[in-house]
Amino acid sequence: MVLAACASSTRRAPVEDRSTGRPPAATAAAVPTEAASAPLGAENAGKPGYYTVKPGDTMIRIGLETGQNWKDIARWNNMDNPSLIEVGQVLRVVPPGVDANGVAAKPVGSTKVDARPLDAKPAVAAAAASGATSTTTAAAAASTPVAAVSAASGASTTATREEDEVTWSWPAGGPILAPFDEARNKGVAIGGKPGDPVLAAADGRVVYAGSGLRGYGNLVIVKHNSTFLTAYAHNQALLVKEDQPVKRGQKIAEMGSTDAQRIQLHFEIRKQGKPVDPTRLLPPR
Repeated sequence: MVLAACASSTRRAPVEDRSTGRPPAATAAAVPTEAASAPLGAENAGKPGYYTVKPGDTMIRIGLETGQNWKDIARWNNMDNPSLIEVGQVLRVVPPGVDANGVAAKPVGSTKVDARPLDAKPAVAAAAASGATSTTTAAAAASTPVAAVSAASGASTTATREEDEVTWSWPAGGPILAPFDEARNKGVAIGGKPGDPVLAAADGRVVYAGSGLRGYGNLVIVKHNSTFLTAYAHNQALLVKEDQPVKRGQKIAEMGSTDAQRIQLHFEIRKQGKPVDPTRLLPPR
């Protein structure tokens, strides 16, 4: 009986740890979910301000596609390990309390209205008493709520104000080898020699510096404000680090051919994550 019991026992294989220990920025590859339940955040799929993870995605690529710092996305989603993302997982890609257009959400009834006694003289009466000549204009101004004026002007200028705040310059002085094509080329390719300086196109902060995004080689991504970021790819050397502030015209890399067939700088400008033609924003040469 003892021999039979020993012969029928099953030996378990040891558990093997295959973790690489590399930082999340370099290993944030999407992996398929094995759980039968719905992926994390599936209830938010398709909503503005959310992103559904696709096969091959990394946190770096998601940040580029949404115009955000990948570290911010990880923080907004309370991710303990940004390396572990699943196909179908839905991530918040705008700050909590902000909608997809970058506008802060306000609770209903939060608009402040100045209280005024019922017997107080309206602005038009005061103007008339002081000898004002444009009574009609004053009455119209007095009858328009201040909050309404502020909301209307704010909504119409929010988008343009972000663009006006960015002063652009060319990131390299070489010729354009390939123009912008939204379907095939999400930026412009600028020619040059190995080691030519690659310059920051505007003031901003480095949100990524590394080689973790397939097809881009040694890459620098700079975020300029809540609307714009720029990408500088195929460099032979990177001269800045993540979270480092940079100034327009500052040398941030040296031109190379990593993940490319020739020496070039692949340069992108993204507006809220969407590629735009850099030549429309850069000054004429």
